[in-house]
Amino acid sequence: MGHHASKRRAWAVRERHSRNHADAEIPRFGGTAMTNHLIYWFPAKRYGWGWGLPSVWQGWVVMGIFAVLLLGGAFMLLPTYGSLVFVIYAVCLCPGLVAVCWVKGEPPTWRWGAK
Repeated sequence: MGHHASKRRAWAVRERHSRNHADAEIPRFGGTAMTNHLIYWFPAKRYGWGWGLPSVWQGWVVMGIFAVLLLGGAFMLLPTYGSLVFVIYAVCLCPGLVAVCWVKGEPPTWRWGAK
C-alpha cells in the first residue's frame, strides 16, 4: 500500500468516526458540552415554575451584577431617598434579571420532581 493510499484510508476512518460521534460530549473547563447542544445559563427548577441557580459562569456573572446593583442601590438610595425609592428601584431591576433568565435559561414550565 502506497503513501497516498494510507492517507486516504486514515482520512476515511476519521470522517466515519466524526459522523458517528457528531453529538459526542466534548470536555470543557470543569464540565462537558455537546457539539449540537444548547447550554442554558439558568436551568429550570425541579419543583415549581422558573429557574434555579446558574449552571455556568456567565449566569453567575449576571447574578453578581444583579447583586451589586441591588446592594449599591441600597447603600446609595436608602439613606438619601428612603425605602419607597429603593423598592421602586429594586422592582425595576427584577424584570431585567427575568429577561436574561428567559433568554438564556431553560424554557420554564411547571415541574414537580424528575423531568
